[in-house]
Amino acid sequence: MSSQVEEERSLPLAQRWPKTSTFILSSFASVVAEITTFPLELTKTRLQMQGEAALNRNRFFKDNTPYRGMIKTTIGIIREEGFLKLWQGGISAIYRQIVYSGFRMVIYEYLRDSVFGKSENNVFPLWQSVIGGTLSGAFAQFFCTPADLVKVQMQMEGIRKLQGKPLRFHGVHHAFLKISKEGGMRGLWVGWVPNVQRAALVNMGDLVTYDSVKRLLLLNTSLEDNVMTHGLASISSGLVACLLGTPADVIKSRVMNQPTDEKGRGLLYKSSTDCLIQSVKGEGFLSLYKGFLPGWLRMIPWSMVFWLTYEKIRLLSGVDPF
Repeated sequence: MSSQVEEERSLPLAQRWPKTSTFILSSFASVVAEITTFPLELTKTRLQMQGEAALNRNRFFKDNTPYRGMIKTTIGIIREEGFLKLWQGGISAIYRQIVYSGFRMVIYEYLRDSVFGKSENNVFPLWQSVIGGTLSGAFAQFFCTPADLVKVQMQMEGIRKLQGKPLRFHGVHHAFLKISKEGGMRGLWVGWVPNVQRAALVNMGDLVTYDSVKRLLLLNTSLEDNVMTHGLASISSGLVACLLGTPADVIKSRVMNQPTDEKGRGLLYKSSTDCLIQSVKGEGFLSLYKGFLPGWLRMIPWSMVFWLTYEKIRLLSGVDPF
């Protein structure tokens, strides 16, 4: 017994506490990816709000900002608000990524390796990957919804300033306090339904595609478990995740950013379904893919930075490849 205990103590920390290590390593990788690609995230959110039909029908909240494409929006932010405003809301995004990526990777790997279990040749069936990716994304996103809510609202503060409206928040921590004070704890979970739906779709596309493409490349080509394989798998996962998640992302952003009454209830949309119907009726089906280009351009480098960093630090920490 003592020899077994001594043997366990001699193992690297990452092998002694695998779930904790997975949480920490994936959180670190996601923070690196988030900081690197955040300006595209901000641009995407601004584009998603343009031409909002429900907002323009309400004379009290009418949006008079000019319509811009991705490049003009980015240049406009730099020129009108300042270069560093491309990272506005970034602190909240980092909080969100630490919780989201940590939980999603722990849950997915637990379902993959312990609940379902891989076959002898290290193959994980697609249907099990889909279930694992969907559940891990949904649970992880529910826990980090408050940080996502603050991120979206902070990203739109520059628009309010340009419109001559008073800023709602002095900073990220003030935003958390103000939202919870006005709407209670429930106010921090405004928009959690479309948020969870989006995360389930994005996470399913990201994890399932990366895991599946990586295994296919290793089993059917001469490629080894290296940077080339990780890069090809991450490019594929970024594209699929963006295609699946953009419509829910548009709905989530609009529900979270809508004006609220004194009780924290939305004044434009009754629910995510109501937002979906109003958006499609007022702006057409393609409105659900507003911000797709910057979202895609962000998702591919985000996915590459995350997976390459994650795989590398797993290797350096003595943890088996993903």
